[in-house]
Amino acid sequence: MRLDKYLKVSRLIKRRTIANEACDNGRVMVNDKVVKASYDVKLGDVIEISFGNKNVKVEVTDIKDTTKKDEASDMYKYL
Repeated sequence: MRLDKYLKVSRLIKRRTIANEACDNGRVMVNDKVVKASYDVKLGDVIEISFGNKNVKVEVTDIKDTTKKDEASDMYKYL
């Protein structure tokens, strides 16, 4: 699954266009490398997102095309 879609489906970022822009601006790192929105997310990847002065670091534990709001947090775990 594409990184921008994963960020939206897992609700780490609210909209796919914003996830795409964050990737384009170099604010999203996977396994300590800056990646593009088209990066293919795999289980076990560590995603780090910079939101202004706040950093979020999560590990991918599940990949689903769609998910309910309650189950979205099961797709990753905070590090």
